[in-house]
Amino acid sequence: MARTRKALAARVDVAHLISAGVLAAVCPRPLIEEVLAETGRASQRERLLPAPAVVYYVMVLALWREAPLEEVLRVVCEGLQWLGGGKKVEASKSAISQARSRLGAEAMKRLAQRVLRPLAAPGAAGAWWRGRRLMALDGSCLDVADERANAEFFGYPGTSRGQSAFPQARVLGLLECGTHAIVAAEMAPYACDERTMAAGVLGTWLREDMLLLADRGFYSFKLWKLAESSGAALLWRVRAGINLPVEKVLADGSYLSTVYDSADEARRDGTVVRVIEYALKNSATATQSSYRLVTTLLEAKEAPALELAALYHERWEVEGAFDELKTHLRGASTVLRSKTPELVQQELWGLLLAHFAVRQLMAQAAWGQKLDADRLSFVHAVRVIKRKLPQAAAIPP
Repeated sequence: MARTRKALAARVDVAHLISAGVLAAVCPRPLIEEVLAETGRASQRERLLPAPAVVYYVMVLALWREAPLEEVLRVVCEGLQWLGGGKKVEASKSAISQARSRLGAEAMKRLAQRVLRPLAAPGAAGAWWRGRRLMALDGSCLDVADERANAEFFGYPGTSRGQSAFPQARVLGLLECGTHAIVAAEMAPYACDERTMAAGVLGTWLREDMLLLADRGFYSFKLWKLAESSGAALLWRVRAGINLPVEKVLADGSYLSTVYDSADEARRDGTVVRVIEYALKNSATATQSSYRLVTTLLEAKEAPALELAALYHERWEVEGAFDELKTHLRGASTVLRSKTPELVQQELWGLLLAHFAVRQLMAQAAWGQKLDADRLSFVHAVRVIKRKLPQAAAIPP
């Protein structure tokens, strides 16, 4: 059966998007121009598509993923009239591709590093626990276009019958649990170890006021010590095979133990952790037989074991954020559009910035009504943003 080609509304354009405040509030043009200058990507001469416009275009792609590329190009070109002093700008698919190639990925990465940040004010509903900002760390993989360059750079995941249909990019994110805002990220080929990626994120972005939740795949002595050195509190699940001898049982049933680097055979340079073991009963879904958590919070009175056990499951908020990226923003698209590794990474940074813009808008709306941001629907927020765009007035350059 023939399918109807998706088309965007005739008067939806990037100027409307910017003027609506959704992207401009997150990435104001002066900041974009500053980043472009720092990375050497500022337009050196008057071009049909100036570099700041291309930056906004990359972010717009994330919000209009259900439309064919040429449709997105059409509305963006119409929106670029505000850059041309009212003169209509015509740009072909080839011109947009060349403009994206000139921009590259580094400028979008640097912009994301300047923009992505925690959003929750102290005491905001659902974002804090006993004065600490709840954060979670996790990774996910996204399918990319099955092009030779992408396959060679990103690689394919293995399957029981060979390899998957598409190469995959691995993305690691540090998330603020209360707002679903991804505050830092790294991306790499599929085969890259997430703990290696995590070292770069945690060493740079963890702060003393944070409590970091992480699943058992992330624990290693070296990564634990790196994260601990930031001053942040840690609450991580660990694998069953890690030896955690009981050294002191605390009043709430948790106990103290000492962990060592696997290379420290003499056991001379360990670090003390608190261990919390528990099982979930009468759960509506299948659960593990038991869970083991380790934490840097050693005092049972200040951090009761029952509270920490319940708190750990906030880690699933990061899974929800990746679902928003992969399912709700990406829509019916099975793979990212870009056909080269450089542009795939550029597109991913644009996707992260667009997600942050939506999440910031949702957080502001929730707190204005004294609600937990989790009470709002991400899908509904995206629909509202896109529905309201045509009603916004264009802004001057």
